[in-house]
Amino acid sequence: MMVIGVNAQTKVDSIIKFEKNAFAFGKVKQNKPVTYEFKFSNPGTAPLIIESAVAECGCTTPVYPTKPILKGKPGTIKVTYDAKNVGSFTKKVTVKLVNVTETKILTITGEVVAGK
Repeated sequence: MMVIGVNAQTKVDSIIKFEKNAFAFGKVKQNKPVTYEFKFSNPGTAPLIIESAVAECGCTTPVYPTKPILKGKPGTIKVTYDAKNVGSFTKKVTVKLVNVTETKILTITGEVVAGK
């Protein structure tokens, strides 16, 4: 009889490990862009390469490293939200690694309030 263990960790989590997958800005002033840096490390055995980090709309801009992240080394993906529209927001950034089918989703949330 063969027993196969099920691991809740996904393949992408064994290649790139984020400190946080989501960040809440809370209240932010209208027309004052806000930025959060998602910190990650490479727990794998090979260099990891981020193929893309794509936001779901033009109001969110991700900036990611274009050079390989070596084994055990850290990196960041900087996500900026433009905060032009008043109201609550939830924005997702899809991170795609080279040669990995599965993607990783990073999420920012907050509420834009009218600035004075």
